[in-house]
Formats: sequence, structure tokens, C-alpha cells
Amino acid sequence: MGVSAVSRRTVSQATVEWWAWANLVANTLIILTGGLVRLTSSGLGCPTWPRCTDESFTPHGALGWHGAIEFGNRMLTYVLVVIAIGALIATWRWTAATRTQLRLVLGIAIGIPFQGVIGGITVLTDLNPWIVSLHLVLSMGLVVAATVFLVSLKRGAGTVERVPAWIVQAAYVVLLAVIYLGTIVTGSGPHAGDADAPRNDLDPAWWSRIHALSVWTFLLLTVAAIVLTRGRSRRAGLWVLVAGLAQGLIGYVQYFTDLPIVLVAAHLVGAAVLLTLATRWLLASRPVAS
Repeated sequence: MGVSAVSRRTVSQATVEWWAWANLVANTLIILTGGLVRLTSSGLGCPTWPRCTDESFTPHGALGWHGAIEFGNRMLTYVLVVIAIGALIATWRWTAATRTQLRLVLGIAIGIPFQGVIGGITVLTDLNPWIVSLHLVLSMGLVVAATVFLVSLKRGAGTVERVPAWIVQAAYVVLLAVIYLGTIVTGSGPHAGDADAPRNDLDPAWWSRIHALSVWTFLLLTVAAIVLTRGRSRRAGLWVLVAGLAQGLIGYVQYFTDLPIVLVAAHLVGAAVLLTLATRWLLASRPVAS
């Protein structure tokens, strides 16, 4: 038993934390690159899947820079797979790892190729906006899993009184709704990923108002929770509030400036960062036991 334990402990906690950060950053980065595929109308730069064309796995000159952008995003998936496998091996070889931590990194490692399949389905359905929405939602789910894993390594969990804990939980649920409503707004807007890609035929102005209302609801709940908490939870909540206000500002500016690509890309990354901070806040604000 002793020999087995010694042979398994070949990495330190610092090494596992490095892989955890790499997992989180990479899964955030692919949200940006995936957004750039859509924002540059490169969604069908590789018109089929799993090959880029019917004859080749790589783009050829006739596909132009759209093909290069789409193919580059596909290749980044393999980088994520390598990082996820590295995190899984490092965690398994770290003797202090819990079963929950192992399940988290295993789930991320499985989820990334599954996410790639959903990306392929978006291409095969000519960028159906509802499938594109699912593609983003799944990426956000991987960001949440990577955040939970990272926080678990840093002993980031904490407790607060029941009422503020419930408010934090309510704010988190509203944030999830905010993100999904954002995908609906996107599906009704101009950045479809290709000139001929379908839209969801919903009123973008009306859904933008619903989206904005959900953001204000989230911010009000965040302020209420911050007022009622102290210590670690309050500090984490303040970071969420700052990120939420910045994200809301970007959202309003992009709406009134006809959705410039730079701001839309920043809004995508901001959503991932805000969800990361909110997940950390949620874990630092569990209700005290009765």
C-alpha cells in the first residue's frame, strides 16, 4: 500500500493548479475564437464536418480566410483536449485528489470532444441559431466545471447565513437566464456566421429589452447579497458586481452602436469571466447548516 501511494504521488498541488488554470483559460479562449468565427461570417468557412470539405480535412485556397478562421477554431479543440487530458492525469497522480475533483476533470475531458460534435452539427445544419446557442451554452458549462475544479483546489468554499445564501443562489440562476437570453438575442441579430445562415425570426429589439431586464434583476440581487454578507463572500460578490456592471455597459454600448465586432467579442468573453466570478461567489456563499 505504501509503495503504491508513493509511486502515484508524482505531481504537486501547484502542478494540478497550473493545469486547472490552463483548463479554465483554454475553455474561455475557445468561446472568443468561436465568436470570431461567427462575427467574421466564417461559420461555413469549412462547409462540412468532420472534414473541412468533402475531399479534405484541411481548407484549400478557394475557401479563403474564412476557411482558415473556421479551421483554426476547430484545431483549437485539439489543444483543449490535450490540456484536459493533462489535467486529468495530473489530478489522478496527485494523492490528495478527491473523487469529486477526479469526476470534474474527467467530465471536462469528455465534454470537450462532445462540444466539438455539437460544433459539427451547427455546420451540418447551416448554422441553425438554436444549435449555435446550445454550442455556446455547453462551452459555458465547461467554464463552470473548470471554475469549480479550480476553486476546490484553493479551498474557496465558504458559508453565510441562509437568507443571503439564497439571494446569491437566486442571482446565479438569474445570471444563467441572462446568458441564455443573450444567445436568443444573438440568434435574432445580424451576426449569423454566414450571409445565408437562418435567423430565429424573433424580434431582436423586444428580446434585447427582456435580456436587459434580466441583467438589471441580476445586478439588484447581487447588490442585496453584498449588503447582507461579510468577509470572503462579500469580496467575491464585489468582484461579481464590478464585472456585471462592466458587462452591462458593454451590452448597452454595443446595442446603440449597431453591434461592432470588437464589442460583441468583448461581450462574449465578459460573459465567461462573469460566470467564472459568479461561480466562485456561489461556492463561497453556501448556507450555514441548521
